[in-house]
Amino acid sequence: MPRYALKVEYHGAPFRGWQRQVDLPTVQGAIEAALVKLEPGDHSIAAAGRTDTGVHALGQVAQCDLAKDWDAFRLSEALNYHLKPDPVAIMACAQVEDDWHARFSALERRYFFRLLMRRAPATHQRGLVWQVPHELDLAAMREGAQHLIGKHDFTTFRSSICQAASPVKTLDALEIEAVETCWGPEAHFHIRARSFLHNQVRSFIGTLERVGTGAWAPDDVKTALQARDRAACGPVCPPQGLYLAGVGYPEDPFAANLL
Repeated sequence: MPRYALKVEYHGAPFRGWQRQVDLPTVQGAIEAALVKLEPGDHSIAAAGRTDTGVHALGQVAQCDLAKDWDAFRLSEALNYHLKPDPVAIMACAQVEDDWHARFSALERRYFFRLLMRRAPATHQRGLVWQVPHELDLAAMREGAQHLIGKHDFTTFRSSICQAASPVKTLDALEIEAVETCWGPEAHFHIRARSFLHNQVRSFIGTLERVGTGAWAPDDVKTALQARDRAACGPVCPPQGLYLAGVGYPEDPFAANLL
């Protein structure tokens, strides 16, 4: 059975996350339902990472096995047709080796977060950003973020329902960029690691927002990290504004198949 890699973009608001759930709308469920329209029968796809309710994706990667030898472009076009009107799009498709795996072949995951700083309610960006009604001290937030870079026990920033075998992870990058947009100033977070714990990114950003307001000092992030205690974490920020931006592999499966 040929295996295909899918690069997937989606708006997370209508979905209860990526993972299929009985009688609830999910991104995995939407794509599998579209696959049934192409090849009747049971379909079970795998993804590079599971996103929670309300989290978006710019570059989620999934895999599917099909009976027919599809042209990659025709497969993506057919899936996009049957995915309508759900806010899910197949951005690229490629046939891959049978032993390639969307999750286990991945070398890194990249997340992107948008934080809008303005008092007036968001209109056009509602559901796409986390909005706070005040300016933040991004320099202090960058200083606090430096304590998180590297290999650490991230128990403090791990959800109590996290199923990972170990809280030890290596955070490769956590960069904070100031961006002026037509709807107001934003802080953009660029976060990169091989893998993440459940709610780790949202725990980071909620904690760093406390630094940005002055409620926490930058060194308080180090204290919280070293506590290895979930109670030491700052507030977990909402899912709006969080995007799975991309997944890295030893070789880009889509390099010759970008749409």
